[in-house]
Amino acid sequence: MTRALLNRQLRTVPGRTDRVVVIGAGLAGLSAALRLRGAGREVTVVDRCPGPGGRAGRVERAGYALDTGPSVFTAPDLVADAFAAVGETMADRLTLTPLDTTYRAQFADGSHLDVHADRTAFAAEVERLCGAGEAAALLRYLDDLAELYELQLRTFIDRNLDSPLDLLGPELLALARRGGFRRLSKHVGAAFTDDRLRRLFSFQALYAGVSPFRAIAAYAVIAQLDIGAGVWHPQGGIGAVPRAMAAAAADAGVEFRYGTEVAQLELAGGRVTGVALEDGDLLPADAVVVTADAPHRLVPGLRGPRRPVYSPSCVALHLGVRAELPGQAHHTISFGAAWEQVFAELTRDGRPMSDPSLLISMPSVTDRSLAPEGGQVISVVAPTPNLDPRSGGNPDLDWPALAPRYREELLATLEARGWTGVSEAIEVEELLTPVDWAAQGMAAGTPFALAHTFGQTGPFRPSTLPRGGPENVVLAGSSVQPGVGVPMVVISGRLAAERITGPVPA
Repeated sequence: MTRALLNRQLRTVPGRTDRVVVIGAGLAGLSAALRLRGAGREVTVVDRCPGPGGRAGRVERAGYALDTGPSVFTAPDLVADAFAAVGETMADRLTLTPLDTTYRAQFADGSHLDVHADRTAFAAEVERLCGAGEAAALLRYLDDLAELYELQLRTFIDRNLDSPLDLLGPELLALARRGGFRRLSKHVGAAFTDDRLRRLFSFQALYAGVSPFRAIAAYAVIAQLDIGAGVWHPQGGIGAVPRAMAAAAADAGVEFRYGTEVAQLELAGGRVTGVALEDGDLLPADAVVVTADAPHRLVPGLRGPRRPVYSPSCVALHLGVRAELPGQAHHTISFGAAWEQVFAELTRDGRPMSDPSLLISMPSVTDRSLAPEGGQVISVVAPTPNLDPRSGGNPDLDWPALAPRYREELLATLEARGWTGVSEAIEVEELLTPVDWAAQGMAAGTPFALAHTFGQTGPFRPSTLPRGGPENVVLAGSSVQPGVGVPMVVISGRLAAERITGPVPA
């Protein structure tokens, strides 16, 4: 079934849509802008930051280039599709290197497992660590993941949904028969007997903002995007992706207004007629795409989620170190000994993990342009509670006071887990906590937006074309369909554009 057929009754913005203002130059806004321009619309993108990127930030100091947002890049075909909307080829704008080792999984018992993009090599690695039976189980599970992803992509992810009724059909029944609505932890547990593999294929639930002990099994497909389908590194870092997208959009005729805030949306007769900027300019608009994390704060008459549940937040420590650190992988998932306990701490108890599992990225292993000779760049992401007590967070954590101690704990953990000498070699660093995310306008102080609870998934997640508010305002980004993560927000930009242009045939 094609996407065009699935969207045959798609609601779109009524009336004239010749001039579109996109608020936000992150990946969602850039994806929307490219597609809108490709469909012949006059497009202006506004962002308060001095350049493109949004959450995909970048810090350059002393010869180090630090990505301060996403560190894992998957599904490049989605970005390529956005370039193609304006007649561009992604390879002309962006150089991608596929990672042979997608992740190194490091376990508390001292063992490790390299996750290879090549499934035969991956299976051999699993056999070395876990035995032949688990290697065979791995190949079966990877096949299952690929099938599950294709099922969900066309039905639940890669389309605009206005009602739960939109899901009715054989695909929903097929997902239910495959156990897609039982708990993820049980789904993965049924596939593997080795606890290390169970962790490897269920930790991704945190990307969706929920514990694997609460997430539905349908979220197993998140693992398909990195473990199953592979990870790439953009030359110049993740921040090179939005820069390339913005350059292609500008060359296609999109206007960019950086370094300016939106003051308000001007209304007339239930429609936005213009976007007023704080510098005094007024941009005429027939339609507006809003990518803000909490769009109801900007859009008159738009209601926010009734009882929002937000994802856990994180502390991100980005380092430029004058050390070689030989033998480390591009991406490492460093698991602590505790497991179910730490999810309870994050999502119920409102306190940092007592035995943290960390995502550690060292992209300068692959891309020497990111660090000076003899140096490396390292990013450490440690999940923490958000600032919303209704979501299991803790607004009373004094992060300005806690941050220096937490930084020392993270560095000590890095040293203990193999990154020996890091603490004494730091030349550049950037530390971001939940209060920093909140200061950037991210609801509940989390960069991971609304959690993918059952009530905030698929048609229950805020729509790209909300009912209520002005009829010509469209939403994109992490907090709307389809959800959180680089691939999802790129898709959301396309879905938002289709609310203005109508569906594009697959």
